[in-house]
Amino acid sequence: MSTSDDEVTLAEAFARVPRQRFLPEHQQGWAGSNIPLEIGCGQTNSQPSTVADMLSLLGVEPGQSVLDLGSGSGWTTALLGMLVGGRGRVIGVERHRELLDSAIIACDGLGIESIEFAEAVAGTLGLPERAPFDRILVSAEAAELPSSLVEQLRVGGVMVIPVSGEMLRVERTGKAAEDVSITRHGRYRFVPLIEE
Repeated sequence: MSTSDDEVTLAEAFARVPRQRFLPEHQQGWAGSNIPLEIGCGQTNSQPSTVADMLSLLGVEPGQSVLDLGSGSGWTTALLGMLVGGRGRVIGVERHRELLDSAIIACDGLGIESIEFAEAVAGTLGLPERAPFDRILVSAEAAELPSSLVEQLRVGGVMVIPVSGEMLRVERTGKAAEDVSITRHGRYRFVPLIEE
């Protein structure tokens, strides 16, 4: 099942990337439940409705370059890989090596060639050396909007990030980091975003 240049809908991506394979064995029986599930290292695999909300807001298109920050189990990275297709690229960044290793194993065999994983660098948010990105998905809660991540978006790019309990859709509108258009999309709970 390799990704192609054909557009994949969000529903098709969810159907092709089963949540179960990204969960620890003792959690796999809960894969179909709309609840967050612990995956180790104090992290969770977000509930499917939250992931769907975030991906809908992100509006990923085929061929885009996407940063998945706080990739955790790798499920969202794989979903994004389906959405960008064979011409796109998705980089999942995770600070916990154990989760990174299990995410790579979980993605193996899915035939999604557009994804790769990287270990987070202490003191750095994202992957500034690989920027700019068309889309950035952040699956951890920031206390305030990180300008360092806005700077990694290309002009016209979109980031979806929970900030102080509220889901934000941030579109970069100009060259300066403060040149953004922000819309707010309800309350959500996430693990904290950590830089160090």
